[in-house]
Amino acid sequence: MKLLIIGAGGHGQVVADLAEQSGIYETIAFLDDNATGENIVGKCDDYLQFKAEKTEMYPAFGNNEARLQWENRLEQEGIALATIISDRAYVSPKAKIANGSVIMPMAVVNTNTVLEKACIINIGAVVDHGCYVEAGCHIAPGAIVKAENRLPRYTKVDSGETVEARSLPLK
Repeated sequence: MKLLIIGAGGHGQVVADLAEQSGIYETIAFLDDNATGENIVGKCDDYLQFKAEKTEMYPAFGNNEARLQWENRLEQEGIALATIISDRAYVSPKAKIANGSVIMPMAVVNTNTVLEKACIINIGAVVDHGCYVEAGCHIAPGAIVKAENRLPRYTKVDSGETVEARSLPLK
């Protein structure tokens, strides 16, 4: 399996590190409009040149809307989205994680939680039981989303923030 990361900035570098640690990918490369280097194989819009059966892609953009737009674009082209989950995270077997999400080390995604695509659950973040996290959300390092909340699309819960239980009602 090959991984092509679109965007070689900080988030892209972290995703590449986690992907390498997973042992799933034979090769990991980047597309980026500004960066150069050994693992940069083209510009972002060159992604179709790399479409292949055993290639997954991940748009590593910190901007929630841009990340989701890219994931939609990739899916429309029939490209598989990578899902990167650190082996040092806790993800309940009863959680549902959509393709195209990243869960970092020491993060918790608890029982009966749903993550739609393009979500980032960052280092040490907690999403407690029964939450529904809509597409394109980012739970920043150390942020906490307590039980039974529904986070609207593109929500960012910043570092140190806590979303109290049931304060964003499930629909």
